[in-house]
Amino acid sequence: MSFVSLPSAAFGSADSASPGAPSPRPAPASPSPRPAPTEALSASTTAAGHPTPPPPPTPPTTPITTTHGHTGPPTDGPATNAAADEPAGDSPSTPTGDSTATGTDADAAVNTPDAPRDTHYAGLPTNAAAPSAPPRPPTTPVPIDTHLERVRSRLTRLTPEQARDAARRGALLVDIRYAALRDRDGLIPGALVVERNELEWRLDPQGSHRLPEADRHDLEIVVLCNEGYASSLAAASLHDLGLFRATDLVGGFQAWRAAGLPVTAPAAS
Repeated sequence: MSFVSLPSAAFGSADSASPGAPSPRPAPASPSPRPAPTEALSASTTAAGHPTPPPPPTPPTTPITTTHGHTGPPTDGPATNAAADEPAGDSPSTPTGDSTATGTDADAAVNTPDAPRDTHYAGLPTNAAAPSAPPRPPTTPVPIDTHLERVRSRLTRLTPEQARDAARRGALLVDIRYAALRDRDGLIPGALVVERNELEWRLDPQGSHRLPEADRHDLEIVVLCNEGYASSLAAASLHDLGLFRATDLVGGFQAWRAAGLPVTAPAAS
């Protein structure tokens, strides 16, 4: 048996259709036309319809360590780089233009090719160990009085009379008092005046600034100060230069004058 397709109007509404009558077959829907683009061509498509290759990736910024220990691209203001709070080496370098710093000024500094860079610490590891504790002194610290006793144990100190006799046989008397004391109290006749801060340079036989009298290491030298304290330390320093016969005057200039030995008139009188 064959059925003849009739218009749908011949059957009336769907409610009046005879029971069991087949429903008319719907006509096949025609394909919907593709909507025309409503916007301009994408930046990734050319006018000819061919895709434009993506731009080359921007090289990442080399991590640097600032004076505050943070790592990341340089900024003109205080950096709040999130990479600085992560363990060193766990995060890649932040690409240029993708700044993690906050603020307009910080973003501008990152995205500007000519932004200044702090290269003083560039290349240093960000996970460098903290500086170790300062080294311990090679010897146990001692007070100056103990040090003075040790120094004097290396010397054969002379009394004023012994110093006078040494000068008569050719020893060199060296007065290291500063100018104000020499002007106030006077001088020892024949003594060589050498300021304390020049002593080693003037008496070193191998030095380029030595005095003509300092021509050999076995020279007998008697150092004197005002009261015989600084002279002991000075004589020990000459020993360290190889002047093994250097010593000092017990009591210094004051002991020399108290012993009635010759003294020139003070310049202030």
